[in-house]
Formats: sequence, structure tokens, C-alpha cells
Amino acid sequence: MRFWDSSAVVPLLVDEAMSADVIAWLDEDPQMVVWWGTPVECSSALARAAREGGLDNEILVGAERRLQALQQAWHEVQPAGLLRETAIRMLRVHPLRSMDALQLAAATIAAENRPSLLDFVCLDKRLAMAAQREGFRVMED
Repeated sequence: MRFWDSSAVVPLLVDEAMSADVIAWLDEDPQMVVWWGTPVECSSALARAAREGGLDNEILVGAERRLQALQQAWHEVQPAGLLRETAIRMLRVHPLRSMDALQLAAATIAAENRPSLLDFVCLDKRLAMAAQREGFRVMED
């Protein structure tokens, strides 16, 4: 089982430079854990790409269907007080944006505060560095 940051989920949905790598990582271990906001973050990335002309409507619809299929299979860390408290601590310790702190907090909760037991799949350099400092083995580009 691996925790997947949204930055690594998007290349599963649309063809990007890292798509082959993340698909291979998913094939190695298909059990995904994400945080509750991942579908929103992924939809935001897809909508932005479509608005900026990077995705035509057919590709966008296919990506949204793939996202829905992934949602049926993955495990989500739900928003709760402990998640919020952990995210606030992450913001104090690491130079993260709020959504990234929530991602890292969710991974920490999924790992039951034992980060060395859960791989962290992430293509965001700043978040990957924070995850490594927290003790996760980070799978990145």
C-alpha cells in the first residue's frame, strides 16, 4: 500500500512526462491511499489544463472517468480533527502550502505515525522533501 499525492495521481489520468513511471508504480502495488481532498485537487488540475488549452473535451471526459474509477478502488483518509492538527504541525515544521500539509498529514495518519511503513508517491519537490524529512520513503521522478 502506498500513499499517493495528487501530483502523482494526475499523470494516471492524462498523458504526462511521468505517466509511464506512475503507472508502473501503481502496477507494482495497486493499493492506493489518498486524502479526502484528492479528487478535488485532481479535478482542479484537469479543469485548469482544459481552460489553458492543454486538454480537449474528449481527453478531459476520459480523465474524469479514470478518476472516478480510481476513487472506487482507493482508500481515503477522511477530514477530522487529528488531520487538521497534524497539518498545522506540518506547516510549522516544513515550508508547505496548506493543501500539501493536509496531504502529508493524511499520509502520516495512514501510516499510523510510523512513516517508514508507507511509501509516499509524490511528484512535487517541496512536498517530497518534507515527506522524506518526516521519514517516508518517497517515490518521485
